[in-house]
Amino acid sequence: MTTVLIVEDEPKLATLLANYLRAAELEPHLVSDGALAVQAVHDLQPSIILLDLMLPGRDGVDICKEVRLFSRAPIIMLTARVEEVDRLLGLEIGADDYLCKPYSPREVVARVKAQLRRSQWHATQGRPDSPVSEAPLRIDESACRASWGHHDLDLTTAELRLLGTLARHPGRVFSRDQLLEHLHDDGRAVTDRAIDSHIRNIRRKLEQASEGDSPIRSVYGVGYAYEWLAP
Repeated sequence: MTTVLIVEDEPKLATLLANYLRAAELEPHLVSDGALAVQAVHDLQPSIILLDLMLPGRDGVDICKEVRLFSRAPIIMLTARVEEVDRLLGLEIGADDYLCKPYSPREVVARVKAQLRRSQWHATQGRPDSPVSEAPLRIDESACRASWGHHDLDLTTAELRLLGTLARHPGRVFSRDQLLEHLHDDGRAVTDRAIDSHIRNIRRKLEQASEGDSPIRSVYGVGYAYEWLAP
């Protein structure tokens, strides 16, 4: 059975998550003290880790950084404050996804399954992530062209840059401010509203090319992530 390590110091919340994960035929293990988390990863070799940001004994950011030195297991960070996610994104700590409390346990299970599918798919490929070249998306930034399958996406330069940034890091959540840094080279003044507008246009073009599906996921209060898995 697939092992899920839950590092969470709120007993009721940890138990609730564990119950939902068991119902999804996953095997949860609970750790409530941050000081014990790294050793638990060594001992259990979990398939995925749910890691709270604020923990007794040790901070979740430090735990994530150390775990990334020896484990490629997907890590989903849990935090009680939306503004903390922006800080986490800026730290480049190696987490794969972020969830803000209060969240639905069903949403947690869905995110866990998505990360597990991605991890398993890349393992079967026997190679590191190469998202921009994975079918059906093709991006040629030097030629300012992008396609989905046999369909030209007809993206603007800004849209091409945004999609390329997201697709090079599948599953990683980018804040709007981070995406703004990739939008223009000339330092022009733009707002994060521009990101939302560009993302809407990219989604519309992707949906037209892919018969209704878009690989770009919105993360409420945070930003956007690119998610696509081979059928």
